[in-house]
Amino acid sequence: MSAHVNAHRKPNPVGKSLGRKAMRIGLFAAGAAGIAAAVPAQAAMAAGGGGHNAAVAEDHTFSHADRAHPTQVKDSFTVRQFGTVKSAGIRNQANAVSVGCSVDAHCRSVALSFQIVTLAGRHTHLNAVNLSDAANQHCDGCQTLAGAYQFVVSTARPITLDSATKSRLADIHRRLDELSRSGIPAADLKTKVDALAAEVTGVLHDAVADAPKAADQPAVAVHRHMDGWPGH
Repeated sequence: MSAHVNAHRKPNPVGKSLGRKAMRIGLFAAGAAGIAAAVPAQAAMAAGGGGHNAAVAEDHTFSHADRAHPTQVKDSFTVRQFGTVKSAGIRNQANAVSVGCSVDAHCRSVALSFQIVTLAGRHTHLNAVNLSDAANQHCDGCQTLAGAYQFVVSTARPITLDSATKSRLADIHRRLDELSRSGIPAADLKTKVDALAAEVTGVLHDAVADAPKAADQPAVAVHRHMDGWPGH
């Protein structure tokens, strides 16, 4: 399941093994390509207000459950602040696989990826891709879920998320981690993850409330894809 937007500042609007969390802070140099990549169960935040010729961001969360590791849950929550760019290529992906378990001893594999990107410019070429895929391979009764959420914030002039906004996003990330580990039923998990995504959208709308907007671009565009559980 995927979404692929290749537009002139016009993306389509809406639609851990448990691991350690880390925060990476980077600066994208003005006048050069900004490149950042996240690994599962990490949070990355890059701040920059200068102009870039091009910016690239790729985030991918992958979970693999099998008989040796029947419960595997991973999530990522990334924030990219690119400033003014002429072009941007962003990709967000979640993949979950369950292999070789049984109805009596089933697997549970969950992969969730939240990607937030802020960019500015009046004639920015944006290529945005959001993917999710969940697969059961010889795994009757296994529970496999992949969810990808991509938030693209576009303004006429660059903005920097303030400390209050970052704090609110960090709290959502903490609750996403807790939810990922909870082991709650699939339907409830989907509903609660969607609710966290709605909170992210609200936080971002608040952050750009007073920022100059581009006439042909939503201030916050959300792309959501959820796949699996069970039967894939």
